[in-house]
This record gives sequence, structure tokens and C-alpha cells, in this order.
Amino acid sequence: MLPLLDWLRPRERAMTRLLGQFVRAGSPSFEKAAVDRFGKMLATEWKRRGTKVTLLRQSDRGDHIRAEWNPGGRKSKGQVLVLGHLDTVYGAGTLARMPFRVSRGRAYGPGTFDMKGGLVIALFAVDALRAAGSPPLKRVIFLWTSDEEIGSGTSRAAIEREARRSNAVLVLEPASGLDGRVKTGRKGVGEIEIVATGRAAHAGLHPEGGINAIEEIARQITILSRWDHPSRGITVNPGVIEGGTRTNVIPESARVLVDVRAAHAEDMRALEQSFHSLRPILPGAKLKIRGGFSRPPLERKNSAALYAKARALAGEMGVTLDEAFVGGGSDGNFTAALDVPTLDGLGAVGEGAHSPEENIVIHKLPERAALLAGLLASI
Repeated sequence: MLPLLDWLRPRERAMTRLLGQFVRAGSPSFEKAAVDRFGKMLATEWKRRGTKVTLLRQSDRGDHIRAEWNPGGRKSKGQVLVLGHLDTVYGAGTLARMPFRVSRGRAYGPGTFDMKGGLVIALFAVDALRAAGSPPLKRVIFLWTSDEEIGSGTSRAAIEREARRSNAVLVLEPASGLDGRVKTGRKGVGEIEIVATGRAAHAGLHPEGGINAIEEIARQITILSRWDHPSRGITVNPGVIEGGTRTNVIPESARVLVDVRAAHAEDMRALEQSFHSLRPILPGAKLKIRGGFSRPPLERKNSAALYAKARALAGEMGVTLDEAFVGGGSDGNFTAALDVPTLDGLGAVGEGAHSPEENIVIHKLPERAALLAGLLASI
């Protein structure tokens, strides 16, 4: 590991320059043209490194990029999948207010941390392995998707297809905390909508003729509150509520959108079943339940072996690599749910994701690239 790190340390400035180019190529999730422009820039970098680059074209979202690095040719035994995404949460015009800048050892700008820093790390990890003459034993597929920040609707099938062919998945989402913890567990994430239908009536002249849909939703929310168990990794958050038209009308319709998260697959399934078992409380009211979990949990059992390897490799560099469990989801949730060993949070070290102060710690870039290179060479 030390020779890899020694090769990467003098390239810290080059890594920062490339990160600046990537960040200045804004890539908002919903703007296909912008994502594709950045995708072409990234594809060019991978072609320079001799990988076989394929664009997985999309009609409404940005194109996904698949880069295959197979220096062993037919002698390669197995496959490693490296995952990341091109898109960011920042809309058009953000760069004018929040330009890329370097200050006091940090690089700031939209997407520096989540997750263009990770894209830079992958490129330089390959450079380091080539320079060391230590190619991976397995074929490596780098899959860079365009819609992770908006649910991975067009990329999930490609992610799962490559994962089923792979012996391991390495996810370059940002690290957890400034100490660079990798993520060995993530909650499953979903959204459920409850729609209540009642009967409209005049609130003053004929209130008894109405069925109050807002009241129905309120009573349902009191039931949902009993299912919220943060200590068990289960959270149920009614986050959006809508209903009614005027104060003098008994509301005919109302709805609530609920964020649901669970640390374990069995809790996810039980929670979905509980929602779909809800029945109206007010006489004459009707309920519709829509949605469910969009990302299954990433459980530690699917990360433990890879984490142990990564921790040992980091130790060779004199780095203590700790682990974290986080509440948010990533594309690693999909691969772990297929029982493919998955290690997440291998990307940049920093803070402030999705905020005006998003940034990475520059001197950590070589260290993270060396760690990824070590994993690719030893899996």
C-alpha cells in the first residue's frame, strides 16, 4: 500500500485540478443535456486510460457510462463492480452562486463531496495500479449512472445486472465523517402515500352529512406514530400533508406522504405490510395506499468481509479505517440486497453534502485513491 500512496501523494494537485474541471461541468439530475456533457468529459478520461467505454443511452435522463478495465483479458477470473453517479442535486445557475474554490486545504463547490471527488479517486486509483504494474486479477466494471440523486429509476436494472455478474461491489459515495469512515450499513428507504376520500358538505348548514377526509388522515397518522422505533432502526415520518378546499367545507379528500426507513429487510417487509393493512376509521371513508420501499437495506453482513480487507489495507498506510451505519440510501442498497458483497462510502472525505458549504478535504484524496487501488488489486 505504501508504494501506491507514495505515487499518489505528488499527484494531489492534479487530482484537485481534475476535480475542479468536473465540478465546473454542472450536472443537475433533471437536466439531461448538462449531465451528458459532463458524461462525455468523464468518458474521455476513461478512454485515455485504455478502458472500453460504452454509453447506456437514455431518452429522458442522462446517459449512463460503463467503463470496462480488463488488463488480464481472458485470464481474468470474476468481476468487481465500482459504482458512482454523475448527477448532483444542484440546479442550473448554482455555480454562479457557489463556484469551485480551494481554501485552507478544502475544495468547495456543488458536487465536490457527493460525488465528483469519488469519480476523481477512481481515475487515479487506476493510474496508480498501472504505474505500479499491479493490475487487478478480475475484470473491473466502472458504472457511472445519471440519476442516483432522484431514485435511480433508469439505472437500477443496469446496476443489478452488473452486480449479479460480480464478486464484489465498491461504492464511491462520500465517506462518513471527517475521519473517513466507510459505510457498512444503510437503511432501506421508501415513500408511502395514504389518500383518504370522504364526502363534502357545508360545514355550517349540514356538517353531519359530510365525512371529513382530513380527520381520517389525522387518525391514521396517530396509528403510524406507533410504528416509529428509531432505536430499532425504523423511522416513520409523515412529512407532507394536504387536504381540503375551504374552511366552510367538510373536506372530501386528503393525503399524507410518509418517509419510511428500516435497517433490516424483515422490518422493511413488515412495515410495508402494516401500511397496506390500514383500514378506514370513520364510517363511510375510503383509503388508498400507494408506494413502498424503493431501496432495500444494506445490511452489515453484506459488507463485513470487504470492510475487514479495507481496514487491513488502510492499516498498511498507517490509517485507522472505521465504519459507520447511516440512514440514507445509495445504489449499494440494490447490490447488497442481491447478496453481493458491497462496501460503500469509499469516496471523498468531507462534509456539507447538498448544502452551500459542500466540500472535501484535499489531502485525503491520495489516501482514498490508494485504498481503492489496494482493494481492486487484492479482491
